[in-house]
Amino acid sequence: MAANPFTLPSNYPLQTPSLYFRASAFSPFQPSTSSPRPKFANNRLFLSCRCGSLAINDNHPTPTFSGIMLFSLLQEMGFSEKETDAIMDANAALRLTPFETIRSRIQFLQSAGLYGATLSRLISKRPDLLTAEEINGVLSLIAVNGDLELKGKIEPAQVERLFNATDPRFMVGFERKVQLLLEFGVPNEKLARVLNNVNLTKALCLRSLQELERMLAFLQRFGGPELILRRPAILNYDLDAQLIPRVGFILELSGGDEAATSTVLHKFPFVLAYTVDHLKDHVQFLNSYAELSYEEIFKIVLVYPGLFSASRKRKLQPRIDFLKQCGLSPQDLYKFLMKAPLFLSLSFEENLANKLVFMVKIGYRNRTKELAMAMGAVTRCSCKNLQEVIGVFLNYGLTCEDILDMSKKHPQVLQYNHESLEEKLDYLTEEMGREVGELLSFPAFLGYKLDGRIKHRYEEKRKTLGEGMSINKLLSVSVATFSTKKKKKKEEGVPVKHDP
Repeated sequence: MAANPFTLPSNYPLQTPSLYFRASAFSPFQPSTSSPRPKFANNRLFLSCRCGSLAINDNHPTPTFSGIMLFSLLQEMGFSEKETDAIMDANAALRLTPFETIRSRIQFLQSAGLYGATLSRLISKRPDLLTAEEINGVLSLIAVNGDLELKGKIEPAQVERLFNATDPRFMVGFERKVQLLLEFGVPNEKLARVLNNVNLTKALCLRSLQELERMLAFLQRFGGPELILRRPAILNYDLDAQLIPRVGFILELSGGDEAATSTVLHKFPFVLAYTVDHLKDHVQFLNSYAELSYEEIFKIVLVYPGLFSASRKRKLQPRIDFLKQCGLSPQDLYKFLMKAPLFLSLSFEENLANKLVFMVKIGYRNRTKELAMAMGAVTRCSCKNLQEVIGVFLNYGLTCEDILDMSKKHPQVLQYNHESLEEKLDYLTEEMGREVGELLSFPAFLGYKLDGRIKHRYEEKRKTLGEGMSINKLLSVSVATFSTKKKKKKEEGVPVKHDP
């Protein structure tokens, strides 16, 4: 028999308490009349028969010792006598394989992270794992610290699923397929994460090398490695029955724009988990019920492909109904969904209903375009933050009417972080010495960065214009215009006004 590449030294620590399998050599049982008989002493002939040897004799000593040791090893691993018999009967190769080879195989399975009850359960279901040469490539990849350095990085549960679900003959070439992923562009340091998040049986074992190459070539058109890293489970899909039709539908919706299709897939790779019927149902609904053109629908999908995850009956239809009741035309709907597509996916009970209450409390009238625009503006903030923002404004002396007026002029004012909002109001009233009421004419002040724009420009202009400058003119001019004016003033030698 050819030398087994996985044979380890006999003193390699096997994970079993048995004295027999820690010893470097095996000695025949020598019962003594002065000491208790060792375990199995009465069953030597029984063990020999069970392990494929009819008698112990000088001509065939090795098969007998190997059989006895294997039988005892399996019992030491927790198998009952009946279970051990079943394993031996289910895999005839066990009777012909040297004990050290089987012992080495168990050690490699342990090196792959399979121990105790997990390993026993696996052997009971797949006894051929103890002898099948076809799994040598898999074990060399995940249990030996080779060039890919995967030892200890593949999760034991993933290894167990692989061996449980896959016939050993389908594991031939496994290591070459993994190497192909590296050649495709998956970084070595992220290879383990990919392998831990796919169905190894579907993705690699049951797919031929040529089929895998064809799939990777198709995915290369749409971002390739980055797409797989975003969602490794894409490798589980069937190329002809799933990937090509699903990607093809999105590509057709885009008007044949592969770059735009790639953007959709990268933003929301889970879209490939949906059937073509599911995708088509959503698009047709938006086309017929919301009266959006296919071009408009794709532009919305490009901004927010997650809309395909929203239930048509529970979310899409009620949200579109609400917007229609607020008086939005198809063109208004398109503009709204381009700015606030998340509105389609938010929970009504836990999110939208609470925000509607706040909007009505500060003065918005029900079923109006202004209410719809305000609801769109607060889709990305939490209910708690919205409540805090309103509270900050009230604490600084503004009324609900003032808040309503500001939010109509600048709807984003309701979605700002309440802590950042408070810092800007403090700076406006304390450092700049302004009244909070100035925000009513220029609420966009609250949208500028405090350190990056407000403080910098105020300190620069205060030197030349004093305290009475317009905050609108101060902040709304472009960076280029502001820099040009600053440079011009410096060249003209405009005297600096000092504080009294």
